[in-house]
Amino acid sequence: MNRLLRKLEQKYGKWAIPNLTTVMIMCYVIGYVLLTVNAGIISYMTLEPGLILRGQVWRLITWIVIPPSGGTFAGFGSLFIVIMLFFYYSIGRSLERAWGMFRYNVYILGGMLVTVIAAFICYFVFSAIYGGSVSVGMYFSTYYVTTSMFLAFAATFPDAVVLLMFIIPVKVKYLGILYFAMIVYECIGYVQQIMTGGVYYLVPVIAIAASLVNFAVFFFSTRDFSRYSYKERQRKREFNQQMEAGRRRFAENANRARSYDSYDTGIDKSDARKAAEGQPAKRTFARHRCEICGRTEITDPDLEFRYCSKCEGSHEYCMEHLYTHKHVIMSKNGPGTL
Repeated sequence: MNRLLRKLEQKYGKWAIPNLTTVMIMCYVIGYVLLTVNAGIISYMTLEPGLILRGQVWRLITWIVIPPSGGTFAGFGSLFIVIMLFFYYSIGRSLERAWGMFRYNVYILGGMLVTVIAAFICYFVFSAIYGGSVSVGMYFSTYYVTTSMFLAFAATFPDAVVLLMFIIPVKVKYLGILYFAMIVYECIGYVQQIMTGGVYYLVPVIAIAASLVNFAVFFFSTRDFSRYSYKERQRKREFNQQMEAGRRRFAENANRARSYDSYDTGIDKSDARKAAEGQPAKRTFARHRCEICGRTEITDPDLEFRYCSKCEGSHEYCMEHLYTHKHVIMSKNGPGTL
């Protein structure tokens, strides 16, 4: 999916609408103004395929202007509207910056296109079932399109925190789970009515599914399901076994290192005694010493030593412990290991 989007962006990226979130919010503002002036005008703006086929083609565009939540700019409702519009603007801009302008356009406009197609399919199918024109426009709106935008935000920034009622800090991923649970609960209610013989209630279920299909595509295309494969699980088991063997070798070498004469000084005790008496010593101080086992090129001439590039500071290890030691990291509280 990501490869396909990259190819499409190379060819059609120049046609992407800049600041699409701003355009959406302005459409909702126009919709609230129209509802404030005349609440009945909404009946001329819904996505009604039967009326569109009779010549009211403006409905293909005007349904986008209908705001996701009802209300007008009169009274205290205006405060709620302003807060809601600002919230959708902030999450939309965050997604646009995180994904890029083209992918964000594909997500939002693709969801709207699928909604229009689903509305016409429902109209033709249920008109054929009932033998006449069926109204389905009341179920196809921008409410679930904006809901899919919020779910995408929760999936992209799960640890972002919002203040519920301006007081309670809540992570967005929990609100996303709550939103999704509410949608599932609503669908269950429609399914129960379908099972009692109300086939028409399949329309809102299709409307919800069509509005959220873009989120489903986004979610499954960005998840790495390879970690659940048998090969991946086998690789993890082998890695854990190797790490456990490395820890055992580390413990054994640490215990053995305590018995080395040159662990603290880098020089054999007999040579140190000769040097103290002024006699020539066969051995000199070691230039290399492993910080794990304490061995040097004097105690083991066949050993090779390397400095670890991931440890902070100069830390030298033998080849046996170069890849199995814990990296030394300098933190604010002092040196530690990682």
